[in-house]
Amino acid sequence: MPWRLVLLLFCARLASPQSAGLPAKEVLSYNIEWRLITAGKATLDLRAASLEAQPGWRANVHIESVGLVSKLYKVDINAASNFSQGFCAASSLASGHEGNRWRETTVTFDSESRKATYLERDLARNAIIASQEVAIPPCVRDVLGGLYSLRTFDLEPGQSMEVPISDGKKSVMAKIEAQQREEVRVPDGVYKTIRWELYVFNNVLYRRPARLYVWLSDDRRKLPVQIRIRMPITIGTVTLQLAHHE
Repeated sequence: MPWRLVLLLFCARLASPQSAGLPAKEVLSYNIEWRLITAGKATLDLRAASLEAQPGWRANVHIESVGLVSKLYKVDINAASNFSQGFCAASSLASGHEGNRWRETTVTFDSESRKATYLERDLARNAIIASQEVAIPPCVRDVLGGLYSLRTFDLEPGQSMEVPISDGKKSVMAKIEAQQREEVRVPDGVYKTIRWELYVFNNVLYRRPARLYVWLSDDRRKLPVQIRIRMPITIGTVTLQLAHHE
């Protein structure tokens, strides 16, 4: 299962916590489905936090495989991102086990020098796998910050815009599009939603051929009710469905 793509999911105007409609603390729990089976669990925890003595945010993600998938290919990954009040990326750290691999990836976003620094390490061998810098605009989102800032946008179906997004290795202007209203049933309940598409695959930010959709509740909260990466049939589709929120 493409677990790194699942982690990317957690993949405009500068909004304050009040205008964005986001609470000072929010925990979202998801079931991960792949090839019609429950393959994992994910938890997304957002909290207001201080960033260099200024108001900001910290988001933590935990992803783990379950059931048969866990027996075949165990995954246990933790990731954290720090953002400014307007979800401009400041830093991110992801580490954990994926099969036999034990990796750690850090990205630092420097708005003053307008550079992002990427470093990936193999923790089992204590070796650097990749290290590079990329130019970025003064305010750029990582994919997780992009998901949160998406909830601050006020677009109607049929409207679109572009947002600067970077993974530390590449920086692009990615199109996001509000497509249509849909009713979605997930373990947490039935929601009226607006389906969005984020154009970050197909040689935009990532080479892999895929399409990324996010269903946000059609209300003030704009909860990410469902997230889906649709890939070629040889890999399959990965879907995250909201199981609980608090």
